[in-house]
Amino acid sequence: MTTLRSLCVYCGSKLGNDPRHEAVAVELGRLMAQSGVRLVYGGGSVGLMGSVADSVLANGGEVFGVIPKGLFTTEIGHPGLTELVEVGSMHERKALMAAEADAFVALPGGLGTLEELAEIATWAQLGIHAKPVGVLDTDGFWEPLLGFLDRAADAGFIRPQHRNIILRITDVNDVIPVLSATVVPPSVPLLGIEES
Repeated sequence: MTTLRSLCVYCGSKLGNDPRHEAVAVELGRLMAQSGVRLVYGGGSVGLMGSVADSVLANGGEVFGVIPKGLFTTEIGHPGLTELVEVGSMHERKALMAAEADAFVALPGGLGTLEELAEIATWAQLGIHAKPVGVLDTDGFWEPLLGFLDRAADAGFIRPQHRNIILRITDVNDVIPVLSATVVPPSVPLLGIEES
């Protein structure tokens, strides 16, 4: 069981075309604040990133943002966070977010969200961390990725024990309970040539 004090949320710097995505981000922020779970995220004030941060703050919660100096203007760094840290690179951003979080969840987003999710899941596979990783899939947004993981496992590119590193959560109300209840066994570090 994980003591969930901080949750890293990966999500888009755009709102997307479906207003349900923003509604879910706002509700997740409310639930996090209500549960005393600090938000760890990329520090932006726009898109779903801004929506979840604004919701946590509006409901009395804490928000820890990490943003690279070069992206401060692009992603419009959020001025009202509990704490906003500027770092020198994307790698430093992701490493600090990972260190500050007890678990990770991805909401809808684009290439950046996908890259962050894939990297943190890979770190779990390699034994770099033993923290829960999930996707909030309220409308099937993540089904193609989950289907790819199933296909990669069936084809022998993902070991069976690693297929379930990324948990599918279909109800925003279940994010905190599911991630809190998930026990992640430490992974045996892999040799680089065994798996890709």
